[in-house]
Amino acid sequence: MGMLSASSCGCPSLPQILWLKALKECRKIQDLFSASPKLSCNRLRLKLAQNVPRRYLHLSKPLPSGFSPRLDAFPLIKESLHPVHRHVYEVNFRNNVLCHQRYREYMENVQRGGGENAILRHTERNKKLLVRERLRLLFDDEDYLELSPLAGLNLPYGDIPRAGCFTGIGKIHGLWCMVVANDATVKGGTAFPITVKKQLRCQEIAIQNHLPCVYVVDSGGAFLPLQAEIFPDKNQGGRTFYNEAIMSAMKIPQVAIVCGSCTAGGAYIPTMAEESVIVDKIGTIFLGGPPLVKAATGEDVSPEDLGGARVHSEISGCVDHFASNEHEAFQNARNVIATLNFELPSEITSEVQEPLYNSKELLGLAPRDYAHTLDVRLILSHLTDGSRFQEFKELYGTTLVAGFASIVGNLVGIIAGNGQLTYEAALKACHFVQICDQRGVPLIFLQNSPPFPALTSSVSQAALNSNRLKAHASLMSAVASASVPKITIVIGGCYGAESYALCGRSFDPNFFFLWPNARVALVGPNDHLEGELQNTAEDTKVKQKLEEESSAFYSSSRLWDDGVILPQDTRKVLGKCLKIIKQQNYQLVKNNLRRPVFRM
Repeated sequence: MGMLSASSCGCPSLPQILWLKALKECRKIQDLFSASPKLSCNRLRLKLAQNVPRRYLHLSKPLPSGFSPRLDAFPLIKESLHPVHRHVYEVNFRNNVLCHQRYREYMENVQRGGGENAILRHTERNKKLLVRERLRLLFDDEDYLELSPLAGLNLPYGDIPRAGCFTGIGKIHGLWCMVVANDATVKGGTAFPITVKKQLRCQEIAIQNHLPCVYVVDSGGAFLPLQAEIFPDKNQGGRTFYNEAIMSAMKIPQVAIVCGSCTAGGAYIPTMAEESVIVDKIGTIFLGGPPLVKAATGEDVSPEDLGGARVHSEISGCVDHFASNEHEAFQNARNVIATLNFELPSEITSEVQEPLYNSKELLGLAPRDYAHTLDVRLILSHLTDGSRFQEFKELYGTTLVAGFASIVGNLVGIIAGNGQLTYEAALKACHFVQICDQRGVPLIFLQNSPPFPALTSSVSQAALNSNRLKAHASLMSAVASASVPKITIVIGGCYGAESYALCGRSFDPNFFFLWPNARVALVGPNDHLEGELQNTAEDTKVKQKLEEESSAFYSSSRLWDDGVILPQDTRKVLGKCLKIIKQQNYQLVKNNLRRPVFRM
């Protein structure tokens, strides 16, 4: 223990020495002591944190002051709700109760799928499992992250619950996988423009986070009356198949399970997958079904003879695994995932400090509008481990809060709007983004931008706005070029250019979520016009349109985000996202050869 003698970096106290004596039973620590007798205290702390045996985890409560890595490395957030702001909290709380009721109503609508008649036809006549039953067979458990569940509601061409397909990330043999599963109870599994958009977004997330993809196919093909919005353009239907090939070349596995019809373009999903499973009697693959054969040749042919499981398993070779029923098919798919070459870390549950405050209090902190915004540090105190936060440039650019924290044991950099993004605030954020990029620390953006643009009422104001514009441009460049993972959550307003600078949707965050109270628009409903056009009939009409189209539910139904999440679930969602992002580090096969798997 001679290496722990007094030094310039600080001498361990007697309790620390006793604690280290207990840890010496761990062989790794013994090796560490003998191999690095001059290791600095800070580096020793980091090594110890990585090698503590599980049987000594109980000693970490309490650990000697200043010795625990990350558990007490950052100061407590001292911000508290001032009594004078109590009425703001109550207004926000009442508004969020209403938002949550609306959220629950939409989710209940989504859970019903295509309705009772469609469900009966799917289960009794077609003898198929529902999507939620298929997911139970595929995933290890039901603790998965569903993406964009509200997509497809209240669209001009009708309600398409879940956009006609489930998309989400769950564990299969401990490995996070992206799953796209058609819901044939919704319009018979027909693909609408919003369906294609949702599938493409999921593939984009899979590419960003290097997630294996599993396609559960049960689709009737494209909705022909809207074919012009589904088929011809670059980012429409054909892009799905392009992405499959590109992901396979990137060593991102592609697996398909054919649980129903794969007609027309949908036939390419299983045939372009690296491995495919098909279910006997209900799984079919063909470019044109029996009605088209009848119309073209006058010949009557059954779906099974035209493109059933035996045809493609025994003759065409379009699939690789034949299953007599759906239970067997999903077991086959799980077996395929088990062959993927990932070396996942052992599931050792390390101690993570929960925030000091109840997450339900976030209902009073999520702002009803910009005028009811409280200090964003109050929100951070409900999200970070132990309500701790190492703030960066606390006294400079105070309308933006930046700093380091730990969320469910993951070190992150946080940038949170706390007012207008001023010149100083933008420079601070730009500096902080570059620091996180240098250190490889993921970034979390909490957006709440003002609903009105900066006004230019004088020459001096014009000069200030010009400087502000340059600082915004610098921040946008820093965010766009940062190579670290980025997660954005809109906790209030997502308005105008400030939303771009804080990693808006067009800046490619790995995940982008909204709270139910969030607003997404170029400007706020009451800030869109100046001067003589105010209070006219046209002004009223524009206000109503902005009010409707800026709602979080309007945004999510059109896939401008990855889903609406409840404030009290935010920490849990962030924890999952950070684990999902980290998984790509465990894949053993790297991009030594860039080519997809071909079916010969």
